[in-house]
Parts: sequence; structure tokens; C-alpha cells
Amino acid sequence: MKRFENKVAFITGGNSGIGKAAAMLIAREGAKVVIADLKKNETVLDEIHSQGTDVLFVPCDVADPGVLEQAINETVKTFGSLDVALNNAGIVDAAPIHEKTTEEWNRVLNINLSGVFHGMKYQIAQMRRQPAGGSIVNMGSIMSQVAESGIAAYAASKHGLVGLTKVAALENATSNIRVNAIGPGYIETPLLMDNAAGGSEYRSYMESKHAMKRLGKPEEIATAFLFLASEDASFCTGVYLPVDGGYLIQ
Repeated sequence: MKRFENKVAFITGGNSGIGKAAAMLIAREGAKVVIADLKKNETVLDEIHSQGTDVLFVPCDVADPGVLEQAINETVKTFGSLDVALNNAGIVDAAPIHEKTTEEWNRVLNINLSGVFHGMKYQIAQMRRQPAGGSIVNMGSIMSQVAESGIAAYAASKHGLVGLTKVAALENATSNIRVNAIGPGYIETPLLMDNAAGGSEYRSYMESKHAMKRLGKPEEIATAFLFLASEDASFCTGVYLPVDGGYLIQ
């Protein structure tokens, strides 16, 4: 039997990068998949459906708590439950603190941190109504532990995400709901590459930050998500799991 047979997985930011890779892998393991993103991408939905499972798209701006609530309600209305949630949607900023606008600061925090809070608020409420509970995985970063110049809002949001994850894990540990976080290193995704100035020279710099001297692949993070979401990690909650090619050990 597949690990996620008859389970329902809700993934924010599932149209590309880590979110898409996670959707593909959990679909292959039997889950019905809900892609919550800004725009519908028929190609992505077809790719997920080709894994032999049902897939649903729900329009979702995670900065809007009302929209998130509607997305969770639509998920349960369509598939009957919510068993796994991956809070993955995120953006990055690029300016030193003294040049950063309040609008930019708020936008990053609203998506990367408040978006996860509101997502969990409605995900946990639903999972508490289910005898089987559920599993939530939040997408952190190596910037949940360290920092780089120019990304104050991003680093603050990802540091905050780990604390939020731990509180949610404590509050729900006896309700059969596990809450964990992943901390990817630099992963070859549109979010990273679209914000990477300097071409091949900057890519070499990013690779050099990791002990393995390469960027990670979305599938390598998706595999960690599957572990934390599954019963293989049944005694894991409140975990921050770095998947960073040795970035943090140097």
C-alpha cells in the first residue's frame, strides 16, 4: 500500500519549485492533492493527475486569511478531509534595512510568516475535528538559523516560522497532529534563480556556501517533506530539519 493512500494533501505555492516537487511525490504515494496558488496552471495539474490521483486547484493568496479559510473549506468539501498540509508559499526581499520600505517589509512578513500562521489556524481547526488528526510541514530555510545581508524581512520571517512551528507542535501534540519544519539550503528553484543577480558567478558563490559545493534540487526537499508528513516520522514533532548540503555545519 502506498504511504498516503486515501490521504488529502494541501500545498501552498504548489505551481513550481519545491511545492510542485512535493505535490508530484505525494501524488505518486497515493494522496489526493490540492494546489493552493495565485493562478491556475493546467500543465502542473495535468502532471500531478498523471500520477494516478485526483487533484484540485484552489486560488489562494496566503496573505489573505479569508482566502486561506475558503481554500481549506473547499478542500474538505471536495475530498472530505485534510490530512497533510505543506505551508510552502514564500517570497524574498533584497535591500538593506535602512533602504527597505515598510511596504516591502510588511509584504514579506504577511506572506512568509502571517501566511503560515493563518494557514495553520484553519488547518489545525480542521484536523482537530478528525479522529485521525493530521500532519503539517512548514517551509523554513537555512535563514531560519543564520542570516545574510539584504534579506532582513526574509530572515526574520523564517526565524519566526521555526518558533511558530514549535508552539503549534506543543499545542497539538496530544491531538494526533504533528507540526514540523524543513530548512532548505539554496535550492535550484524559480524563486532563487529569478532573484539571483550575477549569473554564473553568483551561482558559483551560492554553491560554495554548501559543504557539498552544489545547489540542492527541489526533489531533495520534497523527499524530506514526505518523511515528516508520513507515519515514518510518527514520533517527530516540533522538529526543524535542515536539508542544506552541509551549509550550517561550516
